[in-house]
Amino acid sequence: MNKVDFTVAIPTFNGAKRLPQVMEKLKSQINTENISWEIIIIDNNSQDNTAQLIQEYQNNWLHPYPLKYYCEAHQGAAYARQRAIDEAGGELVGFLDDDVIPDSDWVAQAYNFGHEYPKAGAYGGKIHGDFEVDPPENFARIKSFLALRDRGNQPHLYQPETLSMPPSAALVVRKQAWLENVPKKMALVGRLYGEMVAGEDYEVLMYIYLGGWEIWYQPQMKSHHKIPQKRLEKDYLLALSKGAGLCVCSLRLVGSKIWQKPLIIMRITLGSLKRLIGHILKYRGQVKNDLVAACEREFLLSSLLSPLYLFRRYFESKT
Repeated sequence: MNKVDFTVAIPTFNGAKRLPQVMEKLKSQINTENISWEIIIIDNNSQDNTAQLIQEYQNNWLHPYPLKYYCEAHQGAAYARQRAIDEAGGELVGFLDDDVIPDSDWVAQAYNFGHEYPKAGAYGGKIHGDFEVDPPENFARIKSFLALRDRGNQPHLYQPETLSMPPSAALVVRKQAWLENVPKKMALVGRLYGEMVAGEDYEVLMYIYLGGWEIWYQPQMKSHHKIPQKRLEKDYLLALSKGAGLCVCSLRLVGSKIWQKPLIIMRITLGSLKRLIGHILKYRGQVKNDLVAACEREFLLSSLLSPLYLFRRYFESKT
């Protein structure tokens, strides 16, 4: 078996209409002549024709890098990404969501950075929004909820201890760092149970960081996230903000000792309450007409309630 330097992994659920744009961009990658790489599709129980679509690509595949397909029956983004790690031949695994379009040199930039920074356990780049309709005013304040990132033009370290980390939408992970530190079963698995609670990507990065690896921002790794109109509607953004807040306690507790947990929960409660009160005083009744402010308040309230959410999930798992 030939050695693989880099794996592009695309977890997908009902992505048949979105995947062709990603595939076409991957087929036209540049500066990869000296890189042995592969593409793997992780189908997380799609109910559309995703499997048939990839089969058609495979039947007509004339590229030197292989295209592989796997079906992950266990529902949830965390399980799909774990399956990608298990199947990846590359030491560096570049995750792409099925609605994220990489620039033509994304693979080369991702691979080269991993070799230049051997202590980087994971790294993400610039992710710009490709909006179907104009986003609301002051959208930049909440753009991170939609996995958009632009932290300037210089590489620098993220700060996972403050939950400052790159999103999984376009993320490279060093397979060794994952295998040595990320448990097979995590607290967060993805957006299931009718709720928008995510955070499973951040949980992975917390384990990698606590294992002694660095988490980096790589600005030359550029991509565009397709944002349809429905993701900018009020109900969706409020649910997304709520989900981002409800996972805070779970993330803060990653790697903590039993005696530390009450102190961490107390800090979350007091800190979230302080920020929520400050936001209420600053914006008062504006949230009725200011969608961005309403999303911020929803996030802060949900962060305050995240310990209760964690307790609820724990007791539900025991019944």
